[in-house]
Amino acid sequence: MELLLTVVVTFFAGMGAGLGTGFAGMSAAAVISPMLITFLHMDPYMAVGIALSSDVLASAVSAYTYGKNKNLDIKNGLIMMVSVLVFTVVGSYVSSLVPSTTMGNFSVFMTFLLGIKFIVKPVMTTKEAMQGVAAGKRALQSVICGIAIGFICGFIGAGGGMMMLLILTSVLGYELKTAVGTSVFIMAFTAFTGAASHFAIGGMPDITVFVLCVIFTLIWARIAAVIANKAAPKTLNRMTGVILVMLGIVVMLFSMLTR
Repeated sequence: MELLLTVVVTFFAGMGAGLGTGFAGMSAAAVISPMLITFLHMDPYMAVGIALSSDVLASAVSAYTYGKNKNLDIKNGLIMMVSVLVFTVVGSYVSSLVPSTTMGNFSVFMTFLLGIKFIVKPVMTTKEAMQGVAAGKRALQSVICGIAIGFICGFIGAGGGMMMLLILTSVLGYELKTAVGTSVFIMAFTAFTGAASHFAIGGMPDITVFVLCVIFTLIWARIAAVIANKAAPKTLNRMTGVILVMLGIVVMLFSMLTR
């Protein structure tokens, strides 16, 4: 019975995380962590480690799918990734020096609001418009935005995928598919860094839960990424918006249950 519960919980956690990753570049930690904590009574620190591990392959296979369809900006993605990683550490350090604040729901509310945004105001930027920005200007924008994303994520401790998607589409003017592809490309590296540090500090996780979460998230991320790359821009905006809104509501409910 206990094994059946584990399979059911990890399946739905992986499905939610995979769909969020494949469609919107969302971090698996936003979905998997609260479900493991709520239904399997897992230690929160270890739950985040498993969620980040699930994110690695899910983001990597999503990035591969988006890249294969020419919806990935590797050059500026690498520039932004370095800034994000460095300033996540800086933000984390600064956060340790100030009194703790109740900002744990930041990522959840951002997921919900971003979903509403995609439904009400779709991102209809074209690749031609993206290419009109000078390479030097785009690189500088990537550095500045990477610094902002990294610092906020390090300080608050959440919201990386959503922050990247919001800034790539609303600030840098990326076309939606390229924004998601670039976001998951960066997330694959940041998730690997986070997962490695979690397991180095907290030890090895429950292997059954770990393997099931990784497999289910990977499968659903691949399915979502394939569908997303074939969808028309307006359809993709609506699909992304609906999924983000649903995930935001579900995670909010799980967060309430854990209190």
